[in-house]
Amino acid sequence: MTGQWLIRECHDDDLEAVIRLLDTTPPEQTSVFSLMECVSALRSRQPCVVAVRHGEVIGAALSLVSGDRAWVIRLAVLEDVRGLGMVSDLLPSLETLLIERRVRRISYVLREEEQLALGLENAGFRRASTVAYFSKKVSVDPDQVAVLDQLGGRMLPDGLWDSLAGMEHEKLLIEQRVLSPLAQPELAQRHGVRPPRAIVLFGPPGTGKTTFARAIASKMGWPFVELLPSRLAADPSGLPAALRQTFEQVAKLEQVVVFVDEVEEIASARNGKEPTLAHAVTNELLKLVPSFRQHDTRLLVCATNTIAGLDPAFVRPGRFDYILPIGTPDESARAAIWRRYVGGGVDVDALVAHSDRLTPAEIEYAAHSGAQASFERDLASNVEDERARPLTDDYIGALQRLKPSVDVEQHRQFERDIEEFGRM
Repeated sequence: MTGQWLIRECHDDDLEAVIRLLDTTPPEQTSVFSLMECVSALRSRQPCVVAVRHGEVIGAALSLVSGDRAWVIRLAVLEDVRGLGMVSDLLPSLETLLIERRVRRISYVLREEEQLALGLENAGFRRASTVAYFSKKVSVDPDQVAVLDQLGGRMLPDGLWDSLAGMEHEKLLIEQRVLSPLAQPELAQRHGVRPPRAIVLFGPPGTGKTTFARAIASKMGWPFVELLPSRLAADPSGLPAALRQTFEQVAKLEQVVVFVDEVEEIASARNGKEPTLAHAVTNELLKLVPSFRQHDTRLLVCATNTIAGLDPAFVRPGRFDYILPIGTPDESARAAIWRRYVGGGVDVDALVAHSDRLTPAEIEYAAHSGAQASFERDLASNVEDERARPLTDDYIGALQRLKPSVDVEQHRQFERDIEEFGRM
């Protein structure tokens, strides 16, 4: 939801309003699909999202799925909100619905309307040179869908990287070290740079390690597979065998980001002389990583809260290219995160000052908690006021009730871990 409208899936109660919007669409907004085709798609429950303001449907994006391809058959917005970025809001939400339907490519044929073309390009669509035909690949080949299903993986929506608020230092580091070499391997090769195959993200809980891993997959347009050590441990064949079988399945995917959270559970330091199950698991993982690294369009991302607890052989150069810290956001990062959640008239500087050492997840919680307090106050007033918005005090009150999960000593330990283990 933006501050101007709510984007959501189309409901049955919306059909009349959506059809009316499509029927009154100016000629320059119409697509090559007829109104009757659009009505038929709506009635057959084809994927559709709408923009709503004050309970009124003011925009819609309607699609038609055929096999592994989807056509965006109509994008329509009211005249008074054209050019305000609504198309760029509608398309990612529609894309999420289509990815769930295992659509591989999304296409749109546009007459000639430059403002709408800009919205398509902002959403990641690419224009063909023949006609105003836009398309976007959003999933894997059909023969790899079964493998992805078995692994519990999926394609993620486009734009997750750009939507990361704050954390600019971490974003720049990952963009330079990881994303750019992977996206431009020929340029990297000319400079003697080998694109990374495996990285470790470390830092206190809640700092966004999982979010960064997902955003990397989104940015690359690769499938995302998360391996949960606890789930692998429940496999009847045993954890080492489950790891081996999982990586054998991963090897069938042409492109993939494999994410292992809390990797210390399967790569802990092998202390003592007597072999244990933990030793066997770590040994198995040590064998699997070099094989995984042989493919140039796969990336292993491991995350840990306790970098010092990992086996030294596991994180040595040759297995992992970079060991990157993801800490609590600094002042500028906190300001960027707060601006994502609060509207005008709120003292962002005050919120930044009151949220030192908070993680992005905790700031998001405080933002939602402050908004909820404002919402409940508005409900209790029994007076509808379109100008009513959360106040600075609402957010500060939420912050005062929130205890930071990262204390001073943990923060100091993180700084020491950067010096001892960081490889950037």
